[in-house]
Amino acid sequence: IALLADNTATTPLTNLFVSLQKGDPGEAGVMTTSEADYGAYARVAVARTTVGWTIATNTVTPAATISFPASTSGTNTITHFAIGSTTSGNGVVFYSGTVTPNIVVTSGVTPQLTTASTVTED
Repeated sequence: IALLADNTATTPLTNLFVSLQKGDPGEAGVMTTSEADYGAYARVAVARTTVGWTIATNTVTPAATISFPASTSGTNTITHFAIGSTTSGNGVVFYSGTVTPNIVVTSGVTPQLTTASTVTED
């Protein structure tokens, strides 16, 4: 995957981008697959270091709460999140996981993933 590992021709990614999903993006999905679309929604950049993530065996958790922009309109039920390569568009999904309990987003709600949110690699 371009820019993921050290490469003499390019600079490796220093941030990973977290997105909220209204459904499972699946193995073949991209970051826009079932992505949230409430008013003011945007992906959030998280440092690709121990400042951004805690890793234990095959489980990854955010090192701090990840807060997304507050909704200004629309309604979404967030069931999944993804960790991927781009701030917008059809980025590669590196990992995805479920959001439990689901987050019901309506106007004024600020969705968050906490340090209790996990992605476990199979």
